[in-house]
Amino acid sequence: MVHTIRQPIVSVNDFSPAPFILGILPARWASTRFPGKPLHLIAGKPLIQHVWNRCRACAKLDDLLVATDDERIRDAVLAFGGKVAMTSPDHPTGTDRLAEAARAVPHATHLINIQGDEPLIDPALIDELAAAMLADPTLDMATAANPIEPTDPAVLDPNVVKVVTALNGRALYFSRSPLPFFRNPVAGLMVLRHKGIYAYTRRFLEQFVTWPPSPLERAESLEQLRALENGAAIHVITTADTSPGVDTPDQARQIEALLAAANY
Repeated sequence: MVHTIRQPIVSVNDFSPAPFILGILPARWASTRFPGKPLHLIAGKPLIQHVWNRCRACAKLDDLLVATDDERIRDAVLAFGGKVAMTSPDHPTGTDRLAEAARAVPHATHLINIQGDEPLIDPALIDELAAAMLADPTLDMATAANPIEPTDPAVLDPNVVKVVTALNGRALYFSRSPLPFFRNPVAGLMVLRHKGIYAYTRRFLEQFVTWPPSPLERAESLEQLRALENGAAIHVITTADTSPGVDTPDQARQIEALLAAANY
């Protein structure tokens, strides 16, 4: 099957290309806890195919591809009709892999990094991120977070990243520590659990990967802090989408049970 990519339309009165939003699903074979995770079969399909199918339901993605460094994943994606960008196995971060994959579609103006291990991701959330980026040209990035109660045990879990925002929804800080610290109760103030999906302008993504890891990034092991430390504007969408990711074989079995219950 030959895939075609819509070319941008440029007005003679406007030297900026028309917006073109590219969704990218990073998929690596190597994983300490779950080697070969993208090709693990769930309800008869590889995990990455479930995520691909969810993304295909998005209304605002102009194109979609899987970024991988492994030929087995490439072959599986092509077999179910997907598109692939092969990337170096030596990237220090997922963002570097995303930037390399984006070169395959040079006319994309915005990139959305969609986790390749969330087979229940809500297409509406992806569309909402895309819409936020298009609506505000001052944004460098957008991401999402789930409101949770301050008493939720996840608040104390360093594996759960929290975010606090300004009144206009711009990110102030991300941390593995409890955030904010509730010295005083504040009615209606929730903790925001960060969800690992990101939208970028191409301009900002290309700039981001040229910066060295920043001090707070190194301290917390959170790439998004490099963006904040360099003055980036990151909009945080609050979402009810709590779709679980797959990090272990046990979680894959739980996802399969959810899909079976939904007759998916």
